[in-house]
Amino acid sequence: MEDKLAEIEDLFINPEKTKAGCSFGDIPIPISYTQSQYVVLGIPIDLTTTFGKTTARGPESIRTTSAKQIETLIFEKNLEIFEKALIYDIGDLKIDNSISCEDLDLKLVREFWTTFDSQISKVMGYIDETNKVPIILGGEHTITYSLFKHISKDDPILLHFDAHRDMKPVYDGMEMCHTTPFYHLIDSGILDGNDLVQIGVRQADRNENDYAKNNGVVTFDAWYCKNSFDAVKNWINKITQNRQVYISFDIDVYDISYLPCTGTPEPFGLDPFQISDLLNNINSSASLIGVDLVETGFKNCDYREGALATQTLLRILTSL
Repeated sequence: MEDKLAEIEDLFINPEKTKAGCSFGDIPIPISYTQSQYVVLGIPIDLTTTFGKTTARGPESIRTTSAKQIETLIFEKNLEIFEKALIYDIGDLKIDNSISCEDLDLKLVREFWTTFDSQISKVMGYIDETNKVPIILGGEHTITYSLFKHISKDDPILLHFDAHRDMKPVYDGMEMCHTTPFYHLIDSGILDGNDLVQIGVRQADRNENDYAKNNGVVTFDAWYCKNSFDAVKNWINKITQNRQVYISFDIDVYDISYLPCTGTPEPFGLDPFQISDLLNNINSSASLIGVDLVETGFKNCDYREGALATQTLLRILTSL
């Protein structure tokens, strides 16, 4: 088993050798992979995003703020993160960054995602084999397709927090890109639309809305969250009872006023108190099988999004 762990770790850059130079949280109690419950891995991909290019530095921003700015005490719960969740940071996945983002060759893009899927298959397989829960720091939202694909054998419910549906079949000639993962999860039969809950959505095209409706996707758009928040909380509590839960959390579910760095910020978004409240209403009988936290940006030495992403992740890990 140790040889297999070494093989998996060879796919990653050690967290202390990443741009952040530290592991997630810099938690004072050293945790080995064997001791851990949760495995943090960074996936710093910013290949197909088509507006702001900042999300490849998401893992760096989150690690830096989590280790150097933020206390590990979840204040409102008076709970240290390491009292609830034993975390091991395996580092950043080694990515082939030779493909130019400015002049994308569609064939190279397809090959990139095929290679990525193969890497993630090995990683997620080992994490599952060793009974750990993966916590992924993105990176663009495209990664959710492969991550969920390799963790969905028991038909979990997928809670998708986002300003966007990311449910286009193709965009700019790319079938697999940051606007398409949830379409392909449903279209390929990996995900039943009835098991997808989209929260905070406030931008889509009409085809995406029709596709979601026709496939039974549950949608709590930002206006419904604002006007019927108690109903949303109650529904989430009920639907997650005794279910496995995967959370795909795009930072732009938050309102544009909280997001100085992400590539596609939107107005009319949710606030941190609402997000915390929703997370706390996931049923206590649910089991978390994975989290991806994507689209966190970093630019101009602005760590506000890293701080927001870190605080969100701490509350996810202490809500279930």
